[in-house]
Amino acid sequence: MDIEELRTFVEVADAGGVSPAALRLGVSKSIVSRRLFRLEADLGVQLLARSTRGAALTEAGATFRDYAARVCAEIDVARETMLPAGELRGRLRVAAPLSFGPSHFAPVLAEMARRHPHLHIHTCYSDRFVDLIAEGYDCAIRVGYLQDSNLIARRVGPIYGKLVASPDYIKAHGSPEKPEELADHQSLMQGTESWQFMVGDEIVTVRPQGRFKADNAVALAAAAAAGLGVAWLPDCVTHDYVASGALVPVMTHHPPPPAGAYVVRPPGQHPARKIRVLTELLIEYFERPPHFATAVAKPRTTRSSEPASAT
Repeated sequence: MDIEELRTFVEVADAGGVSPAALRLGVSKSIVSRRLFRLEADLGVQLLARSTRGAALTEAGATFRDYAARVCAEIDVARETMLPAGELRGRLRVAAPLSFGPSHFAPVLAEMARRHPHLHIHTCYSDRFVDLIAEGYDCAIRVGYLQDSNLIARRVGPIYGKLVASPDYIKAHGSPEKPEELADHQSLMQGTESWQFMVGDEIVTVRPQGRFKADNAVALAAAAAAGLGVAWLPDCVTHDYVASGALVPVMTHHPPPPAGAYVVRPPGQHPARKIRVLTELLIEYFERPPHFATAVAKPRTTRSSEPASAT
């Protein structure tokens, strides 16, 4: 029984089919099928019921899946323990935001790959919600405000943002001065998120409303510059717009509290060393301005979910 066969079986079981498992593993579907065939032949039982819709676990497969996953995890720990200090091997699957992940987080991941030539890094850039466990990711880089859940999040740095609008929008509709005045304005949003603002020492939460939504901060910045409404956006997205005068900060007396950038991973006793290394590199990145912020916040560990308002 080969460890790659066990790993492949776990991926197929979690992904629900040969094709998505092959994509996760970075190999062809024929290789996945051959590994499954050899494993089932070795065990003498059928682990998966295959159909045109995918692959479902048989009763024996459901029982064996948990054992196989534990074996793979133990092998990974053993390999990490035996490796020379600082050396990383294997694969790291990371989900990162599309809005500015390629420009801000991709260099960090590239540097990690340069330092560890035996490590395979697969990154998915998307602003959609990614289910780390169901989709087989080792971790995700998230930006925004995180809520409590069973996921483990390590804060790696602060994210500063502001409320902005175009001069044309302000000329036609005025500028909101207080959080409650946002009810009279068109807000540009990612979904149904809440916005937070500082009123003195207190944080006030509002539910913005608007007819234009997009799951990408860059698209929202373009919509704001076109005069469609007001938008809460990270400074790294609006910097060039504000510098050119295409967007103007509004409601500056009530700024949003700093959000954060986090490395989020599924629950477990100990994070893999490759996740710890990525986390440390990101902390170093945020300590070298100018990037997302001009101030540095101390990282902390918290239990968290995907952000309620994130990019």
